[in-house]
Amino acid sequence: GEIVGFVGMNGAGKTTTLKMLSGILKPTKGKVMVNGYIPFEKKDEYLKQITMVMGNKSQLWWDIPAIESLELLKEIYKVPDCDFKDRVEKYADMLQVKEFLNLPVRQMSLGQRMKCDLIAALIHDPSILFLDEPTLGLDVISRHDLWKVIELLKEKTTIILTTHYMEEAEVLSDRIGIMNKGKLIELGTSKELIKKAKTKNFEDAFIKIIERDNNENTNIC
Repeated sequence: GEIVGFVGMNGAGKTTTLKMLSGILKPTKGKVMVNGYIPFEKKDEYLKQITMVMGNKSQLWWDIPAIESLELLKEIYKVPDCDFKDRVEKYADMLQVKEFLNLPVRQMSLGQRMKCDLIAALIHDPSILFLDEPTLGLDVISRHDLWKVIELLKEKTTIILTTHYMEEAEVLSDRIGIMNKGKLIELGTSKELIKKAKTKNFEDAFIKIIERDNNENTNIC
């Protein structure tokens, strides 16, 4: 798999792009196709291939233990018992959350909840994982923990993520797309983008690329 990161200012269209790719939103113009499917048609065959995790929203039920939410998702996705058991065990081990699965979600820290949300997202073995600001609000240690897991998941899943953290985009992404005002203005490795912007680091490259785009698109009256 590959990790593609989208970075941009607030309102650049990162989350909207993920929502169109996952079929939550219908594009107002243009076409979106993923693995030969039009996402907004929400065909079962497509929905079984994808999953979405949003840093600011959980798909786990707040007042019940995480494991019970996972069992409900197992029924929704018709995951066989043995696959379910194997996946929960494997990901709970990988994410080091075994002892938290029986806790009601409201009693978890944000980092623990995000890890359980990842297990929930992977329960049906999707081939594409959309991550919208997955480390939003996490402390430095929890963020780095999650980075390690995301890198491991890349082995079997294509990951498309959005982030406001330039370091996160650089550490995790094989390719980074820079978005500005609803458009993808650059796409490449961090090294390619640094070289193109002629800067010393990725954060400076990002700023320079955004400023250049803004200047080029300023209408002179």
